[in-house]
Amino acid sequence: MLEHGGRLRVAAQRYGISECDWLDLSTGINPNGWPVPAVPGEVWQRLPQDDDELNAAAQGYYGTTKLLAVSGSQAAIQSLPMLRAPSRVALVAPCYAEHAHAWRRHGHTVVSVPATEILQAGENAQVVVIVNPNNPTGNLFGRDELLDLHAKLAARGGWLIVDEAFMDATPEHSLASVCPRPGLIVLRSLGKFFGLAGARVGFVLAEENILQPLAELLGPWAIAAPSRYVAALALRDTAWQRTTRETLPLASQRLAELLSAHKLSPSGCSGLFQWVNCDDAATMHEQLARLGILTRLFEQPASLRFGLPRDEVQWARLSAALIEVRR
Repeated sequence: MLEHGGRLRVAAQRYGISECDWLDLSTGINPNGWPVPAVPGEVWQRLPQDDDELNAAAQGYYGTTKLLAVSGSQAAIQSLPMLRAPSRVALVAPCYAEHAHAWRRHGHTVVSVPATEILQAGENAQVVVIVNPNNPTGNLFGRDELLDLHAKLAARGGWLIVDEAFMDATPEHSLASVCPRPGLIVLRSLGKFFGLAGARVGFVLAEENILQPLAELLGPWAIAAPSRYVAALALRDTAWQRTTRETLPLASQRLAELLSAHKLSPSGCSGLFQWVNCDDAATMHEQLARLGILTRLFEQPASLRFGLPRDEVQWARLSAALIEVRR
């Protein structure tokens, strides 16, 4: 099992601070997520139904007719490598580590490529995986350059997998609306922008010849009925989505300015996090943790990812902690 953000119970035990007393900035999840209503009792009592409102809501939101609802994009990340014979797979480095882990587990040759070179990786690889915007660096690839890469891969039976877990704040850069295309696989999630990580709802956008075997591999009832109910409502709440796309960039910029004021100038960002590349990342992570503030530590390169505080109380707490650790 790889390390991930959000392990509050582990942090609470290690530092002797109750779970309820932490400020968790480690996940990049929207702290002001979609307001979940009460779920009707009958939804809890029935098995999930594939012909409910979820697929139609997702098709409208992503602008495509071909998609598969999965238990978070993580389910697809773990399963897609099982649908290809051993291949040479190129991934951006650094990026979400589960991608490389999954492809290696199933016998594929994985090559890590810098972001500046990944668009040329299709010349030697059968599969290219790009996280866009990248996690943790925030690097954002343009639609046209990704489609050029896809065309080269598809021409010889290859795949381009684009993980758009953090894309919802900037949908104009998404490849969702051009799906389905041969060899193009787009992964989406409701965990980050919508703040519904606990619901475990994601989508795979691809051609039927990929979606069908993936569905058979994952089996029935991949998503619980209450999660399907909530996700469909969230995907159709255009007013909330519009407001959130206006507020997130402001909060992200505020975080960048706060970090910069304490000599932690970000090296990259998205609407939901700021990434700070610094040699003393491990020390900074430890010092903040002792104050009950959890960040996401990366070893290669040495860096920290800061998510957004939820409210003014949390902003003030982060500011005070930065003053103390930089003193």
